[in-house]
Amino acid sequence: QVQLVESGGGLVQAGGSLRLSCAASGLSFRNYNMGWFHQAPGKEREFVAAITWIGGTTNYADSVKGRFIISRDNSKNTVNLQMNSLKPEDTAVYYCAVGPYGSRSSDPSGYTYWGQGTQVTVSS
Repeated sequence: QVQLVESGGGLVQAGGSLRLSCAASGLSFRNYNMGWFHQAPGKEREFVAAITWIGGTTNYADSVKGRFIISRDNSKNTVNLQMNSLKPEDTAVYYCAVGPYGSRSSDPSGYTYWGQGTQVTVSS
């Protein structure tokens, strides 16, 4: 029933920007965390940013603070990730995830549903 569909990935030069979107459907929680994670080949999935559906409280990984901005549009059931000043080390598959409110938003084990991922490649 729950579906999360990411879009907006692509190839960009270092220093450029991309905007990722996550379209959500079938969610029925009272409140929940919406998070972005990324995973590069051979590495563990890592936290990038999160926002609460009600209240809009945000959380960011240290590596993206000042560069990425997470936002949500409750009327459109979407969560966005504006990525600026991209670096080659940002190259990864980016996943949207949702989990119950109350869990630590940076912990992937607290998320119940995941999207299919969208590839972001940053060239040098």
